[in-house]
Amino acid sequence: MNKLELEQILVEACKTGADFAELYFEDKTTSSLRVVLDKVDEATTKSEYGCALRLLNGLEETYGYTNDVSFEGVMALAKSLREGISSEAKITKVEFKENEDKYHTNITDTSVNNTKLVEVLKGLTSDIMAYDERIVQAISSYSGVLQMVTICNTKGIYKSDTRFNQRIAAQAISENSEGRQMGFDSHGGNFDFARLMSFDYHEFARSIADVAIVMLSAKDIKGGVYDVVIHNGFGGVIFHEACGHSLEATSVAKNTSVFSNRLGEKIASDVVTAIDDGTIAYEWGSENIDDEGTPQQKRVLIEKGVLKSYMIDYLNSRRMKSEVTGSSRRQGYRFSPTSRMSNTYIANGESKFEDIIKNTKYGLFAKKMGGGSVNPATGEFNFSVSEGYMIEDGKITTPVKGATLIGNGKDTLLNIDMVADNLSFGYGMCGSQSGSIPTCVGQPTIRVRNMTVGGKGGN
Repeated sequence: MNKLELEQILVEACKTGADFAELYFEDKTTSSLRVVLDKVDEATTKSEYGCALRLLNGLEETYGYTNDVSFEGVMALAKSLREGISSEAKITKVEFKENEDKYHTNITDTSVNNTKLVEVLKGLTSDIMAYDERIVQAISSYSGVLQMVTICNTKGIYKSDTRFNQRIAAQAISENSEGRQMGFDSHGGNFDFARLMSFDYHEFARSIADVAIVMLSAKDIKGGVYDVVIHNGFGGVIFHEACGHSLEATSVAKNTSVFSNRLGEKIASDVVTAIDDGTIAYEWGSENIDDEGTPQQKRVLIEKGVLKSYMIDYLNSRRMKSEVTGSSRRQGYRFSPTSRMSNTYIANGESKFEDIIKNTKYGLFAKKMGGGSVNPATGEFNFSVSEGYMIEDGKITTPVKGATLIGNGKDTLLNIDMVADNLSFGYGMCGSQSGSIPTCVGQPTIRVRNMTVGGKGGN
């Protein structure tokens, strides 16, 4: 459709009183490939396309979508949706503005070399199996989502974006007389295939296999209260789940967040600065524009312990009487957008990793985090530690298993007393009201004082 036809649809949708209308077109291809040992075990490709139309009338939202993306099909959707609104027309003309955004992630090549991809995945499983005879299983996988979107609305936005989220993951399973253990990691981003292939997958395989072997000798940790050193990278999942969701306008605007109405207040220790940044070039959670067409931004959420900002989408900006922050995201055209995280992390501090360990008399080093759960209303969480070690007299000593970190997001923020300068990121999919989206979590190594650790070990 040309811009004139799009304008006609938006105006038609607003004839019965909507004060805002938005069209979201999506063309998406999802691919996956899995290798078990040296065999391709699974390969799938799925394509979908469609258009969503959203109408707002004050704080009321009407939403619908269709696979018929012709002018006639989308116009029929507009006439159907407008029936739910009954007042005088407020919008009779739309003028699309020139797009002057500076794109930080420019996807120009959307091809994938499947021969090379299979070679890399088989190389991963081969390297893992060759690491140690106690490795009994190796699995590697690829997932890729090529998403092309166009967004236009009655505020004059007309913008397009191409996103190519690709990730390679691998898993090693080890076994001895005591049982089985696992090592897992992934690498990915919003970039082309050549950049995905430029990674050192041999070292990647060795590090995964090493975790599986080391954890075979781990003993169950005894539950108690410990000083806990949480390592960089995916350790940031705790901030993401226990604190990040509570800073999204989805909950803040409805006063269901523990951080509602607390801008300018101290909510963390002085060493904590937390950021959500969707502009990091080629990162897993980055986009050029959010799913309402607003340019992505770097959002400082917490600065030296003080709450500075929330993540706000357009509808919730109306509720909060605040500016949007480029935080509106959705899984696809079947989902209405809302405020979501992108690349969320605790910023580098002034400590060194070695000094954090040396200054911890007795505690737990949570080197790699596993899964967990959180109550978004209270921030209470529990997360498993997939690779952990005891810290004794300022030294990392024996591996431990079965550790679960238990706490509350707002208390944890205040109990962080040391932050290192070794920021790195981990990759995941985040589920919420607007579906499952790629998000990055990250942090430097941090120390949390007096944290409850669950475990079934003895004295």
